[in-house]
Amino acid sequence: MANHTVVFQPSGVSVTVPTGTLVTEALRAAGIDVAQPCGGQGRCGRCAVIVRAGNPRRRSTIRLTEVDLAAGYALACQTVLEGDATILVPEQEQIERRLATDKTARRVEVPFPYLYARDQSVRAVGVTLEPPSLGDATDDVSRLRRALARMGLKDVELPLPVVRTLGERLRAAEWQVTVVLEFDTWARPDGPPRVIDVLPGDQGEAVWGVAIDIGTTTVTVFLVDLRTGQAVDNAAEYNGQIARGEDVISRILYASKGSGLQELGERVRGTINALVERLTQRNHVDPATIYKAALAGNTTMTHLFLGLQPSSIRLAPYVPAVNHPEPVSAADAGLAIHPRASVDVLPGVASYVGADITAGVLSSGLAEAEGLTLFIDVGTNGEIVLGTKDWLVTCACSAGPAFEGAGVVCGMRATRGAIEEVWVNTHTYEPTYRVIGETKPKGICGSGLLSLVAELFITGALDKGGNLKVDLGIPRVRQGEHGPEYVVAWGAETDHGRDIVLTKVDVDNLLRAKAAIYAGFNVLAQSVGVDLAQVEQVLIGGSFGKYLNVEKAVQIGLLPDVPWERFAFLGNTSVLGTYMALLSREARAQIKAMAEKMTYLELSADNTFYDAFTSALFLPHTDMSKFPSVAKLWE
Repeated sequence: MANHTVVFQPSGVSVTVPTGTLVTEALRAAGIDVAQPCGGQGRCGRCAVIVRAGNPRRRSTIRLTEVDLAAGYALACQTVLEGDATILVPEQEQIERRLATDKTARRVEVPFPYLYARDQSVRAVGVTLEPPSLGDATDDVSRLRRALARMGLKDVELPLPVVRTLGERLRAAEWQVTVVLEFDTWARPDGPPRVIDVLPGDQGEAVWGVAIDIGTTTVTVFLVDLRTGQAVDNAAEYNGQIARGEDVISRILYASKGSGLQELGERVRGTINALVERLTQRNHVDPATIYKAALAGNTTMTHLFLGLQPSSIRLAPYVPAVNHPEPVSAADAGLAIHPRASVDVLPGVASYVGADITAGVLSSGLAEAEGLTLFIDVGTNGEIVLGTKDWLVTCACSAGPAFEGAGVVCGMRATRGAIEEVWVNTHTYEPTYRVIGETKPKGICGSGLLSLVAELFITGALDKGGNLKVDLGIPRVRQGEHGPEYVVAWGAETDHGRDIVLTKVDVDNLLRAKAAIYAGFNVLAQSVGVDLAQVEQVLIGGSFGKYLNVEKAVQIGLLPDVPWERFAFLGNTSVLGTYMALLSREARAQIKAMAEKMTYLELSADNTFYDAFTSALFLPHTDMSKFPSVAKLWE
């Protein structure tokens, strides 16, 4: 097989690769990172490069226009090298943190009244030992066990790494030490305490833990003082896996190729460790004093974190490797905290209802709800739970990445420069918009897309099928490459000088996303014989839900048309539930019990879901009687 030299500009880096190598593989060999939000399937167009010399074979040209092809553009994930080539890699989109991450980091109130001294699993106790003598030649391990037994701590487990340094530390500390112990875990709820470390002198003031939520888009970490139960700080960052897929299916596909599984694991662990480093530095905490971690995420995210192949999650009958992993050590998990700290990965329910939902059900209060409650986590994979404290039924529906601004012609994440809300004049159809960061717009994010579609529908510029009315006689509605489009911002107003538009493709993507969510909770309600009108409260979790405009979400048919006072927007319920589990044995037991009692409905095996989905592919629905407030406004 022949080898070929590829030169990448503007870096000037060159690599030699065999015939048949994808450009993405050559880029990786050259140490150049290119985003692949669709997981390398050629659907997003975000890995476009420009061929300056050579003639690589384009397996697919989807997302590229004739003008793009004439200019030399190619999709790196769909282009095969069959000879020498020179390729220009355009400047990559930089992911800026949403303005509401570290800038809103704050002290989080303890969310429940558990007594930490009794319920906390990690404790540090001061121990004074009698020095050995010719009259008492008891070995070091037995001497420590004896001292702990006098304090009521019997049959403690002493791992070999602790024993290896025990003698030296006892003598250096003159037999006065702090013993850090872990009491109960998922694996040993009633087992003997385990010694995590033996420290010289009195170091009982430094006992820390972290609560970690691995979101498909964002990773959030709370730094928690285990002595008081107080979350002293929190930080969030985009999940490093985004560059290899913006939704779980894209990442599952990427993980099944070559070293994809290892890379995705390294990326998310790198994100977590960077957040831990940020938190410990600004709070002057030694990472080695973090002795406990609790972690939640959807089933795919926890599999990738643990290095478990998630491919079976997307294949019938949709069975994951594990719903409730055993605790692992921080060293084995790859976390930069105390190496013998336990990492508790919270239990999920099924392939598409993971620990982020069980943790969210706990922190949202649904687990204690007397009345019928609907819990929705809005995101790329919409998870839904319906029930009361006595019963719970759950499902998941793939909404796609439209809520994150992906799959949208002028879409972007909710970062600086994104249009996040739009108002349209009823008479002139002229828009007014708000931009994150109060700067010139670069694109439109999920909340902006939802807002714009709702406004165009209510003002009559869009019909129920999501079609732009081309006879309005205004310059903002025109024929574009993808059919009729609405100009949200003219090029003179934007950061990059190009028009920002809404296309029929964008509207269809949003309609599919909202239809999946709406159909999901309709099918859940039907499965237990209740009407959505009977729902007493609608709890909305997830980072996207925090920015959701309930009025406009109802207008497009994403949320049920019930009185507004029944809605509660809770933000990141997953990390709050994980925080509770980090601190409390009772909370961990509750999450485990909830996961076991949830009845999971697999929508792909339910014909009624397809019917409900099809009916919801309109604004707001084919049956306007389900949305009386919207019908009145529309008329």
